Amino acid sequence: MLITCVAVMVVAAIQKDGKLLGKKVCGSETESTAVSSDTVAADVMTTLDDGTVVVNTTELCKDVDGYAGPVPMQIKIKEGKVTDVEALPNDETPDFFDEARVIVSKWKDKSLDEAAALNVDVVTGATFSSNAIIKNVRAGLAYAAENIGGDDELSAAFQGGNMDMSAKSIIGLIVVLMAAVIPFFFKNKTWRTIQMLLNVGILGFWCGSFLNYTFFLHALSNGLDLWAAIITIVMLVTAFVYPLFGKKGWYCANVCPFGSLQDLAGKASKKKLRLSKGTLNFLNWFRRILWVGLMLLMVAGLWFDWMNYELFTAFIFNAASWVVIAIAVVCLLLSIFIPRPYCRFVCPTGSLMKTAEGRF
Repeated sequence: MLITCVAVMVVAAIQKDGKLLGKKVCGSETESTAVSSDTVAADVMTTLDDGTVVVNTTELCKDVDGYAGPVPMQIKIKEGKVTDVEALPNDETPDFFDEARVIVSKWKDKSLDEAAALNVDVVTGATFSSNAIIKNVRAGLAYAAENIGGDDELSAAFQGGNMDMSAKSIIGLIVVLMAAVIPFFFKNKTWRTIQMLLNVGILGFWCGSFLNYTFFLHALSNGLDLWAAIITIVMLVTAFVYPLFGKKGWYCANVCPFGSLQDLAGKASKKKLRLSKGTLNFLNWFRRILWVGLMLLMVAGLWFDWMNYELFTAFIFNAASWVVIAIAVVCLLLSIFIPRPYCRFVCPTGSLMKTAEGRF
């Protein structure tokens, strides 16, 4: 069942982006790959009349993808200082890309030496886009350092350091490892509550890290940067590898930020609604039929926008739609009286995991 689910998701990724792990598998390349170094140089770097050097990363970073594809940047450098950084046209989701692009101000008015030493953090909830922006800018500045001043050491400094060593990334990794390991050895209600609070506060609201269809299809289409996606890679292990060793539902029960938030909401009242057997049966079949319908739409290459309505993006409330936030609030209110209603009766991501475990 796991292999079947992966195969279906591969087809969906190819239908959506025409790529698998960064390699084009649909259509054909119309441009010749044999481009002279002079042509590339002309496309990458130009000098304006006032002496401003403009670096375009379209060719430099054509294999660096955000969520929906390449994220080329234009960098302006004058008298050894970065005067402007702006995004060129791309296919990223506008709301989330607008969140990510705020980081470009970090490089403005910095000398090349200062820019090389700069450690820019990815933006919560826009990890793919912001990581691609960072890589594009650093590649562009590396090219400028080598071709303007001939400084190979400075160029190498820009090209190093792909691993995100920010406090947010390190703390997020610690929290997800705690959720992945500690319940094996230590079962305690108080500790579980603490872990759920950490899942919600750190993984959800601070890091914006969770598993959903947006992440799955991006990973299959473009591949994953091991260090940039280390938190979600640990989550993937708990979701799809742990069940192979008998630990079914581990991600949903111990890691998922929205599942933890529903559990915390449920602590507000000891009185729970008792759903009849018929109601439970109806809701379970609703979840199954919904999931099958959504999977068929993806395999057919239709309406991928449904992924924008998974409730996990409510953690990124400054970019999430009001519809998602409103539905998330309703689910949390229901969670006070019905344990985990979204997880049990709706969640397409959870249905994928259950099916992969053979318990659809």
